[in-house]
Amino acid sequence: MRAFRVAYDGRPFRGFQRQPDVPTVEDAIFDAANALGVADGKPEGYAAAGRTDAGVSAVAQTVAFDCPDWLTPAALNSELPASVRAWASADAPAAFHATHDAESRAYVYHCYAPNADFGRAEDALAELRGENDFHNLTPDDENTVRDLHGEVRREGAYLVVTLRAGGFVREMVRRVVSLVRAIATGDAPVAKVERVLGPEKIDGPEGVAPAPAYPLVLVDARYPALDFAVDEDAAASAREIFEGLREERTTGARVANEITRRL
Repeated sequence: MRAFRVAYDGRPFRGFQRQPDVPTVEDAIFDAANALGVADGKPEGYAAAGRTDAGVSAVAQTVAFDCPDWLTPAALNSELPASVRAWASADAPAAFHATHDAESRAYVYHCYAPNADFGRAEDALAELRGENDFHNLTPDDENTVRDLHGEVRREGAYLVVTLRAGGFVREMVRRVVSLVRAIATGDAPVAKVERVLGPEKIDGPEGVAPAPAYPLVLVDARYPALDFAVDEDAAASAREIFEGLREERTTGARVANEITRRL
Protein backbone atom coordinates (compact mmCIF):
# COMPACT_ATOMS: atom_id res chain seq x y z
CA MET A 1 0.00 0.00 0.00
CA ARG A 2 1.29 3.45 -0.89
CA ALA A 3 -0.10 6.88 -0.08
CA PHE A 4 0.36 9.82 -2.46
CA ARG A 5 0.11 13.55 -1.84
CA VAL A 6 -1.74 15.12 -4.77
CA ALA A 7 -2.11 18.78 -5.74
CA TYR A 8 -4.72 19.94 -8.23
CA ASP A 9 -6.44 22.95 -9.69
CA GLY A 10 -10.10 22.28 -8.98
CA ARG A 11 -11.65 24.65 -11.51
CA PRO A 12 -11.61 22.28 -14.54
CA PHE A 13 -13.31 19.51 -12.51
CA ARG A 14 -16.78 18.81 -11.18
CA GLY A 15 -15.34 17.85 -7.83
CA PHE A 16 -13.01 15.17 -6.56
CA GLN A 17 -15.32 12.15 -6.29
CA ARG A 18 -15.92 10.08 -9.40
CA GLN A 19 -19.25 10.79 -11.13
CA PRO A 20 -20.77 9.60 -14.40
CA ASP A 21 -20.28 11.73 -17.51
CA VAL A 22 -18.41 14.66 -15.89
CA PRO A 23 -14.66 15.22 -15.34
CA THR A 24 -13.46 14.64 -11.77
CA VAL A 25 -10.04 14.45 -10.11
CA GLU A 26 -10.70 10.87 -9.06
CA ASP A 27 -11.40 9.91 -12.68
CA ALA A 28 -8.01 11.33 -13.64
CA ILE A 29 -6.27 9.29 -10.91
CA PHE A 30 -8.08 6.07 -11.84
CA ASP A 31 -7.37 6.62 -15.54
CA ALA A 32 -3.67 7.14 -14.81
CA ALA A 33 -3.46 3.99 -12.68
CA ASN A 34 -5.22 2.02 -15.41
CA ALA A 35 -2.98 3.40 -18.16
CA LEU A 36 0.09 2.40 -16.16
CA GLY A 37 -1.24 -1.12 -15.70
CA VAL A 38 -1.40 -1.00 -11.89
CA ALA A 39 -5.20 -1.20 -11.75
CA ASP A 40 -8.22 -2.30 -13.75
CA GLY A 41 -10.91 0.19 -12.83
CA LYS A 42 -10.77 1.37 -9.22
CA PRO A 43 -7.35 0.51 -7.71
CA GLU A 44 -7.31 -2.19 -5.04
CA GLY A 45 -7.54 -0.80 -1.51
CA TYR A 46 -8.19 2.73 -2.79
CA ALA A 47 -9.35 5.56 -0.50
CA ALA A 48 -8.89 9.33 -0.38
CA ALA A 49 -8.55 11.84 2.45
CA GLY A 50 -11.60 13.84 1.40
CA ARG A 51 -14.12 14.61 -1.31
CA THR A 52 -13.63 18.24 -2.31
CA ASP A 53 -16.51 20.01 -4.04
CA ALA A 54 -16.54 21.20 -7.63
CA GLY A 55 -14.03 24.02 -8.06
CA VAL A 56 -12.11 23.36 -4.83
CA SER A 57 -8.35 22.93 -5.21
CA ALA A 58 -5.81 21.00 -3.14
CA VAL A 59 -2.14 20.81 -2.34
CA ALA A 60 -2.33 17.86 0.07
CA GLN A 61 -5.16 15.64 -1.06
CA THR A 62 -4.05 12.14 -0.11
CA VAL A 63 -4.93 8.94 -1.94
CA ALA A 64 -3.70 5.46 -1.15
CA PHE A 65 -3.96 2.14 -2.94
CA ASP A 66 -2.07 -1.09 -3.59
CA CYS A 67 0.61 -0.61 -6.24
CA PRO A 68 4.09 -1.82 -7.20
CA ASP A 69 7.19 -0.17 -5.75
CA TRP A 70 8.10 1.47 -9.05
CA LEU A 71 4.98 3.68 -8.97
CA THR A 72 6.55 6.93 -7.79
CA PRO A 73 4.79 10.32 -7.91
CA ALA A 74 6.72 11.15 -11.08
CA ALA A 75 5.60 7.87 -12.67
CA LEU A 76 1.98 8.57 -11.75
CA ASN A 77 2.27 12.08 -13.19
CA SER A 78 3.30 10.64 -16.54
CA GLU A 79 -0.35 9.69 -17.10
CA LEU A 80 -2.08 12.46 -15.13
CA PRO A 81 -3.31 15.72 -16.70
CA ALA A 82 -1.15 18.76 -15.99
CA SER A 83 -3.75 20.16 -13.57
CA VAL A 84 -3.31 17.11 -11.28
CA ARG A 85 0.16 16.45 -9.83
CA ALA A 86 1.38 13.83 -7.35
CA TRP A 87 4.42 15.22 -5.50
CA ALA A 88 5.15 13.02 -2.46
CA SER A 89 4.52 9.45 -1.28
CA ALA A 90 4.77 7.21 1.77
CA ASP A 91 4.67 3.49 2.38
CA ALA A 92 1.55 2.59 4.36
CA PRO A 93 0.39 -0.51 6.25
CA ALA A 94 -1.85 -2.93 4.36
CA ALA A 95 -4.83 -1.90 6.49
CA PHE A 96 -4.29 1.85 5.94
CA HIS A 97 -7.38 3.83 4.92
CA ALA A 98 -6.81 7.39 3.71
CA THR A 99 -10.27 8.52 4.82
CA HIS A 100 -10.59 6.90 8.22
CA ASP A 101 -6.96 7.21 9.32
CA ALA A 102 -6.64 10.97 8.80
CA GLU A 103 -6.17 12.63 12.18
CA SER A 104 -7.33 15.98 10.80
CA ARG A 105 -7.81 18.00 7.64
CA ALA A 106 -7.10 21.68 7.07
CA TYR A 107 -8.47 24.11 4.49
CA VAL A 108 -7.53 27.67 3.58
CA TYR A 109 -10.08 30.05 2.07
CA HIS A 110 -9.03 33.28 0.35
CA CYS A 111 -12.03 35.55 0.94
CA TYR A 112 -12.12 38.82 -1.00
CA ALA A 113 -13.45 41.35 1.51
CA PRO A 114 -11.75 44.74 1.12
CA ASN A 115 -14.27 46.49 3.38
CA ALA A 116 -14.34 43.88 6.12
CA ASP A 117 -13.65 44.73 9.75
CA PHE A 118 -10.83 42.39 10.75
CA GLY A 119 -11.70 42.60 14.45
CA ARG A 120 -15.27 41.47 13.76
CA ALA A 121 -13.92 38.59 11.65
CA GLU A 122 -11.73 37.49 14.55
CA ASP A 123 -14.65 37.76 16.96
CA ALA A 124 -16.87 35.65 14.70
CA LEU A 125 -14.30 32.91 14.29
CA ALA A 126 -13.57 32.88 18.03
CA GLU A 127 -17.26 32.12 18.64
CA LEU A 128 -17.18 29.27 16.11
CA ARG A 129 -14.10 27.52 17.50
CA GLY A 130 -14.41 24.42 19.66
CA GLU A 131 -16.86 21.55 19.71
CA ASN A 132 -20.23 22.62 18.33
CA ASP A 133 -23.17 21.28 16.37
CA PHE A 134 -22.80 22.81 12.89
CA HIS A 135 -26.19 21.56 11.65
CA ASN A 136 -27.05 25.06 10.36
CA LEU A 137 -23.83 25.20 8.33
CA THR A 138 -24.34 22.09 6.21
CA PRO A 139 -27.08 20.40 4.19
CA ASP A 140 -26.38 17.19 6.14
CA ASP A 141 -28.93 16.10 8.74
CA GLU A 142 -26.77 13.91 10.97
CA ASN A 143 -23.25 13.60 12.40
CA THR A 144 -22.88 17.39 12.40
CA VAL A 145 -20.92 17.89 15.65
CA ARG A 146 -17.31 18.91 15.00
CA ASP A 147 -14.37 20.27 17.01
CA LEU A 148 -13.29 23.25 14.93
CA HIS A 149 -9.93 25.02 15.10
CA GLY A 150 -9.27 28.08 13.03
CA GLU A 151 -7.63 31.43 12.50
CA VAL A 152 -8.05 34.43 10.22
CA ARG A 153 -5.47 36.89 8.94
CA ARG A 154 -5.65 39.97 6.75
CA GLU A 155 -3.69 39.96 3.45
CA GLY A 156 -4.47 43.15 1.58
CA ALA A 157 -8.05 43.01 0.36
CA TYR A 158 -8.42 39.40 1.51
CA LEU A 159 -9.41 37.65 4.70
CA VAL A 160 -7.47 34.38 4.71
CA VAL A 161 -9.35 31.85 6.83
CA THR A 162 -7.66 28.61 7.92
CA LEU A 163 -9.87 25.88 9.39
CA ARG A 164 -8.87 22.50 10.80
CA ALA A 165 -10.96 19.64 12.19
CA GLY A 166 -10.94 15.87 12.35
CA GLY A 167 -13.38 16.01 9.44
CA PHE A 168 -15.88 18.38 7.88
CA VAL A 169 -19.50 17.85 6.93
CA ARG A 170 -20.62 18.97 3.49
CA GLU A 171 -20.19 22.68 2.70
CA MET A 172 -19.21 23.38 6.31
CA VAL A 173 -15.98 25.23 5.48
CA ARG A 174 -17.62 27.45 2.87
CA ARG A 175 -20.58 28.25 5.12
CA VAL A 176 -18.30 29.08 8.06
CA VAL A 177 -16.41 31.48 5.78
CA SER A 178 -19.68 32.95 4.52
CA LEU A 179 -20.82 33.60 8.10
CA VAL A 180 -17.47 35.13 9.11
CA ARG A 181 -17.53 37.41 6.06
CA ALA A 182 -21.11 38.53 6.70
CA ILE A 183 -20.22 39.49 10.27
CA ALA A 184 -16.96 41.16 9.21
CA THR A 185 -18.73 43.32 6.62
CA GLY A 186 -21.55 44.26 8.99
CA ASP A 187 -24.22 42.32 7.11
CA ALA A 188 -24.81 40.22 10.24
CA PRO A 189 -24.20 40.77 13.96
CA VAL A 190 -21.67 38.70 15.88
CA ALA A 191 -24.65 37.42 17.87
CA LYS A 192 -25.77 35.49 14.78
CA VAL A 193 -23.10 32.87 15.55
CA GLU A 194 -24.90 31.89 18.75
CA ARG A 195 -28.16 31.52 16.85
CA VAL A 196 -26.53 29.46 14.07
CA LEU A 197 -24.96 27.11 16.62
CA GLY A 198 -28.18 26.79 18.56
CA PRO A 199 -30.61 23.88 18.31
CA GLU A 200 -33.21 25.66 16.18
CA LYS A 201 -33.09 24.99 12.45
CA ILE A 202 -32.50 28.15 10.40
CA ASP A 203 -33.78 28.10 6.82
CA GLY A 204 -34.51 30.55 4.02
CA PRO A 205 -33.04 34.06 3.98
CA GLU A 206 -31.96 33.75 7.62
CA GLY A 207 -29.79 30.76 6.79
CA VAL A 208 -26.13 30.80 5.74
CA ALA A 209 -25.37 30.04 2.09
CA PRO A 210 -21.98 28.58 1.12
CA ALA A 211 -19.26 30.90 -0.13
CA PRO A 212 -18.00 30.23 -3.70
CA ALA A 213 -15.90 27.08 -4.05
CA TYR A 214 -12.93 28.21 -6.14
CA PRO A 215 -11.06 30.23 -3.42
CA LEU A 216 -10.89 27.12 -1.20
CA VAL A 217 -7.79 24.88 -0.95
CA LEU A 218 -7.28 21.62 0.94
CA VAL A 219 -3.84 22.25 2.43
CA ASP A 220 -3.31 19.35 4.82
CA ALA A 221 -4.45 15.84 5.69
CA ARG A 222 -2.54 14.73 8.77
CA TYR A 223 -1.34 11.13 9.20
CA PRO A 224 1.08 10.93 12.16
CA ALA A 225 2.06 7.34 11.32
CA LEU A 226 3.17 8.09 7.74
CA ASP A 227 6.47 9.58 6.65
CA PHE A 228 5.98 11.29 3.30
CA ALA A 229 9.02 11.71 1.08
CA VAL A 230 8.95 14.48 -1.51
CA ASP A 231 9.69 13.39 -5.08
CA GLU A 232 11.86 16.36 -6.07
CA ASP A 233 11.32 15.93 -9.83
CA ALA A 234 7.56 15.63 -9.41
CA ALA A 235 7.43 18.60 -7.03
CA ALA A 236 9.50 20.75 -9.40
CA SER A 237 7.14 19.85 -12.25
CA ALA A 238 4.14 20.76 -10.11
CA ARG A 239 5.64 24.11 -9.11
CA GLU A 240 6.33 24.96 -12.76
CA ILE A 241 2.77 24.12 -13.78
CA PHE A 242 1.15 26.09 -10.97
CA GLU A 243 3.50 29.04 -11.47
CA GLY A 244 2.29 29.12 -15.07
CA LEU A 245 -1.30 28.97 -13.90
CA ARG A 246 -0.67 31.85 -11.49
CA GLU A 247 0.83 33.96 -14.28
CA GLU A 248 -2.11 33.21 -16.56
CA ARG A 249 -4.69 34.18 -13.97
CA THR A 250 -2.80 37.25 -12.80
CA THR A 251 -2.71 38.45 -16.40
CA GLY A 252 -6.41 37.69 -16.74
CA ALA A 253 -7.13 39.79 -13.66
CA ARG A 254 -5.18 42.70 -15.15
CA VAL A 255 -7.15 42.43 -18.39
CA ALA A 256 -10.43 42.44 -16.45
CA ASN A 257 -9.21 45.45 -14.46
CA GLU A 258 -8.33 47.30 -17.66
CA ILE A 259 -11.80 46.69 -19.08
CA THR A 260 -13.48 47.74 -15.81
CA ARG A 261 -11.36 50.89 -15.57
CA ARG A 262 -12.40 52.03 -19.04
CA LEU A 263 -16.13 51.35 -18.76
